Amino acid sequence: MRKKILLQTPTGMHDILPEEQKYYQKIFDIVSEIAKFYNFQRIETPILERTELFSTSIGLATDIVQKEMFSFRTKGGDSLTLRPEGTAPIARAFIQHGMQNLPQPVKLWYFGPFFRYEHPQAGRYRQFWQFGFEVLGAKNPVIDAQIVQIFFNIFQELKLKNVLVKVNSIGDKTCRPYYKKLLSHYLKYRIEELCENCRRRLKENPLRVLDCKEEKCQRVIHGAPQIIDHLCEECRAHFREFLEYLEELGLPYQLDTKLVRGLDYYTRTVFEFFEESEKGKEVGAIAGGGRYDNLIKMLGKQDVPGMGGAGGVERIISLIKEKAIKWPKEKKVEVFLAQLGNLAKRKSLVLIENFRKEGIPVFESLDRDSLKAQLRLADKFGVKYTLILGQKEVLEGTILLRDMVSGQQEIIKLDKILPEIKKRLKKS
Repeated sequence: MRKKILLQTPTGMHDILPEEQKYYQKIFDIVSEIAKFYNFQRIETPILERTELFSTSIGLATDIVQKEMFSFRTKGGDSLTLRPEGTAPIARAFIQHGMQNLPQPVKLWYFGPFFRYEHPQAGRYRQFWQFGFEVLGAKNPVIDAQIVQIFFNIFQELKLKNVLVKVNSIGDKTCRPYYKKLLSHYLKYRIEELCENCRRRLKENPLRVLDCKEEKCQRVIHGAPQIIDHLCEECRAHFREFLEYLEELGLPYQLDTKLVRGLDYYTRTVFEFFEESEKGKEVGAIAGGGRYDNLIKMLGKQDVPGMGGAGGVERIISLIKEKAIKWPKEKKVEVFLAQLGNLAKRKSLVLIENFRKEGIPVFESLDRDSLKAQLRLADKFGVKYTLILGQKEVLEGTILLRDMVSGQQEIIKLDKILPEIKKRLKKS
């Protein structure tokens, strides 16, 4: 029993096997190309951060801080946490490395693993991967619209066709306190209708109640006052401009007045992306984000506005598989190099490197000595040509070229094999 447990991944963790890597690589390639076009620079923050970074920025009353963080004390007594999200570490790096002295705005992107202790379910793990974009030092709502556009572009490149973005404004420190009082007053009269978690949230931060997915809470939330009706003039103007930019870009969006996101550092614009199924049913958020104009000030002394978002890689992969999306096939390997004997192995190592320099991928099995076994492997890979190099060929400076379709073989000079293969592959 102990051995069986030893050979299982911990609950909520998963191996990314070779056959799965193509999905992660495809998403990474698309994200990195789009980041390059929009002049974002890649950043990698440590997987471990000080616990206080998240409790200060995300909020003590949030589910992430209260229930979902993997935290522990080091031998030296420091409290560290496996990062549950990417924005707070980037804000910390921005302050620590004096990025406020760089030309503004600073545009950063990331791609990596994150950790949350929650109930594992489809497309959601305790170790999960995200990519994200952050713009620090810009407060104009045009940046909000461009971030949303970037995520649309990524989903289009991934051939996710029915993508919709939900948007809202949650105000700022000027107008949000009044709305919180209004919401609290409404919810206190319906407290018995709320779930246990929402009763706690009501005391700590009533906005969190709007984020609840429980059916009975949804009924209460449906009649709650809407924050969009209580925005201050600046927040209202910011949100109106943001929507005008989305209209100009022709992006399909839906106003969701109950959308608040689950982190305390958000201000004004918030958004979430959904992919609709053929029957119009939402699959769940595949990306989300918003503006965080107070985060840098919360952590340091500078007053630096910010805007960003993140996409969930595993959820996106689940959708790609569910919809059986096909991408253009990668360049097929058409050549197999078979060898016999130590002398041929030595020459094969050099030959493989020559093929690499010419950009021609080659299959090989250098650890095998049986020609029959190697030819069987070449047949399994479905290559067009197999090169056979034995001791006799090495001494004569030749190599056998076998056409795997016709079965015909011919002797080619070893120093001519590269141009010959290039010529044949070009024809085919």
